[in-house]
Amino acid sequence: MIIKKITMRHLKMTMKKPFVTSFGSMQEKEFFLLEVFDENGNSGWGESAAFKAPWYTEETVQTTLHMIRDFLIPLVLNKEISHPDEVSEIFATIRKNNMAKAAVEVAIWDLYAKRTDQSLSQALGGVTEKIEVGISIGIQTTTEKLLEVVSNYIQEGYKRIKVKIKPGYDIEVIQKLREAFPSVPLMADANSSYTLEDFELLKQLDDYQLMMIEQPLANDDIVDHAKLQKQLNTPICLDESILSVADARNAIELGSTKVINIKIARVGGLTEAKKIHDLCMEKGVPVWCGGMLEAGIGRAHNIALTSLPNFTLPGDTAGSSHYWEEDIISPEIVVVNGYIEVPKGNGIGYEPNMKVIQRYLLDTIVFE
Repeated sequence: MIIKKITMRHLKMTMKKPFVTSFGSMQEKEFFLLEVFDENGNSGWGESAAFKAPWYTEETVQTTLHMIRDFLIPLVLNKEISHPDEVSEIFATIRKNNMAKAAVEVAIWDLYAKRTDQSLSQALGGVTEKIEVGISIGIQTTTEKLLEVVSNYIQEGYKRIKVKIKPGYDIEVIQKLREAFPSVPLMADANSSYTLEDFELLKQLDDYQLMMIEQPLANDDIVDHAKLQKQLNTPICLDESILSVADARNAIELGSTKVINIKIARVGGLTEAKKIHDLCMEKGVPVWCGGMLEAGIGRAHNIALTSLPNFTLPGDTAGSSHYWEEDIISPEIVVVNGYIEVPKGNGIGYEPNMKVIQRYLLDTIVFE
């Protein structure tokens, strides 16, 4: 296929409620939709994930715009590509900027799946017809409010509860959750807010039978995580530290992690995500798919990835209505008793809803 045209749409949407982590609070989400066209007029869709501020990684909405517009699109426009795996090779001359790379690469994956008359799940090697869904809950104003929110999600059938923790909002919160919900699958996400000096505090989490603690130490660390994991019974899950299959291999060999969270945007696209999945399956390390507060197109890519066989733990891909009054795809993504059906239609299996996209559109740039 030859990439003949790319349309880049800048959107701004408001979430139903603020999402609060140790980084800060967020309710507005700006992002880009990439629509990539081939020589026959077929198109595939991708969504950028970076936030307005560099809380999670160094990338932002503005750096994503710069990288996609000025570097990545020129590398693929009018380029003949036989398989999406080639895109990461084409982008190899650009250092990091994984979220920008992913936004373009996943659109080409969607286009490829449509051209070959298969679902994105099939194109990736997915095996499951439905995926288990967990829920990620931001920091609440009171513990009582958190207990109420968790109770509601358990009643809705979500298969795993993830709560954000930070210094001063940790052990007491987990203790009260475990007392209220003694058997619910529960995990804590620290978003890199602790150090090895907090070992005694983190060791207390072993009392609460957590599925895992996610990224307790520095965002780029694997050495101290290995030291910590040797002292904890609770499995450590790495998130921000894993930017590539090489990072995953090093972390597993060091003993830094027993679980890995794979985010498509963080690792630079579906090809690298699949490589990490395959390595972890070979090494016996379970994986799950994390979320970046995506709208429907990004969420659809997550669903397809999660259909691969080693995604044995519920991910963060909640339904559209959890975050948005209206989503940008049709039909919207729906969770039923804790599961999402993997679409069987070609590509991502959802249609962009152009009327909704138009409502939230800030700008459009066409490259051809």
